[in-house]
Amino acid sequence: MIVVDTDVLIDALRGQEPSAGRVTEGLKSGSLATTAVTVFELLSGARDQRQRKVIETLLDALPILPLDQAAGEIAASLRQDLEAKGRGIGMADYLIAGVCVSHFASLLTRNRKHFERIRSLTLADL
Repeated sequence: MIVVDTDVLIDALRGQEPSAGRVTEGLKSGSLATTAVTVFELLSGARDQRQRKVIETLLDALPILPLDQAAGEIAASLRQDLEAKGRGIGMADYLIAGVCVSHFASLLTRNRKHFERIRSLTLADL
């Protein structure tokens, strides 16, 4: 399974390549999912009802992985490890990584600089 990060979905919604093509391909094959954290990020960034409807349509086509106890525990461990090294990545990114690791999923993101710091996380190619 490949989990799509917020940045890639935003690019896809804007029709920007290669994200738009990658998301379209993944939707057709049924290989993509996203996280509850990304749902929050996308919907809270909607500027109006029209934009919200477009986001909801995309989200309806994707399985949404929850931020459950296992993902939360993994995310907390990742945060403690990276921040102890002075290499923090931001709360939402820890949570997304925790969801991916707990589901043994790869992450499709443009933000490789942050997520490459997590050894237990596999990154998918855009």
